[in-house]
Amino acid sequence: MPLSVRLDSETTAIVERVARRRRTSKSEVVREALSNLEREAVERKADTLYQAIEHLIGCVDTGRGDLSEDTGVKFRALLRERRGGRRSR
Repeated sequence: MPLSVRLDSETTAIVERVARRRRTSKSEVVREALSNLEREAVERKADTLYQAIEHLIGCVDTGRGDLSEDTGVKFRALLRERRGGRRSR
C-alpha cells in the first residue's frame, strides 16, 4: 500500500545512506525502522506504536502552515496547465 511521508533533508540523507550501505531500498529501511520501533514499544510495555513515537509526532515545524491545503485544487490546475501545453493549435 503506498504511503507518502515528508522528511527533512537530514533524515532523507540518513535513510539514503543506510539504504546504500545495506544495498536495499529506502522503503525497506523505513519498514525496518518502524518494525524496530514496534519491538521497542512492546519491550517497554507501550500499548501501541503510536505511543512509542508520539513524542516525535508534530515536533517539526516547517514555518509554513499551508503545505497540505488545497492540494487537490493545485494538482488539477497543474494537470490542466500541462494538458493545455501539449495541444496542437
